[in-house]
Amino acid sequence: MRFLVYDRLLGFGDDYWIEDDNGDKVYLVDGKAMRLRDTWELKDTQGRVLVDIHQKMLALRDTMVIERSGEPLARIRRKRLSLLRNHYRVSLADGTELDVSGRIFDREFAIEYDGELLAVVSRRWLTLRDTYGVDVVRDDADPALLIALTVCVIHLAEKEREKDGADGEDGADAGNG
Repeated sequence: MRFLVYDRLLGFGDDYWIEDDNGDKVYLVDGKAMRLRDTWELKDTQGRVLVDIHQKMLALRDTMVIERSGEPLARIRRKRLSLLRNHYRVSLADGTELDVSGRIFDREFAIEYDGELLAVVSRRWLTLRDTYGVDVVRDDADPALLIALTVCVIHLAEKEREKDGADGEDGADAGNG
């Protein structure tokens, strides 16, 4: 399953549709403005909230949290002690851990579980500018969760770059070929 995501998705207070590779609307990202923390809801086409995405307020490192029906589903943060700056750890509520690594700023990265590929995020397949694809490669994977993870990782990487005062691609992706 391939989904098309527009980079504008990371704006706050705006709503953005995620489409499948046929151009059909599949998910609505509902950005919540006027909040103390960065918050989104991922909804289906009937308006049902599939997952809530928000920044964890009191954390030593920037952390994003994904919840489903008010219950924690996943926590995302940059992996400590990694030589690769763009390497994120996802801790699922059931104790499972996922790895996200690659060139986050270029929208070229992978989501893996125990070395097995779950999804690939890439701009390479697309001709539309400011659009990237999320290609879910396993039939038993949760597409809504993988899209939410993608949104979180990109948001965390962008926030980290802002904190560092970087004004461009400053080698943050070096070594992530």
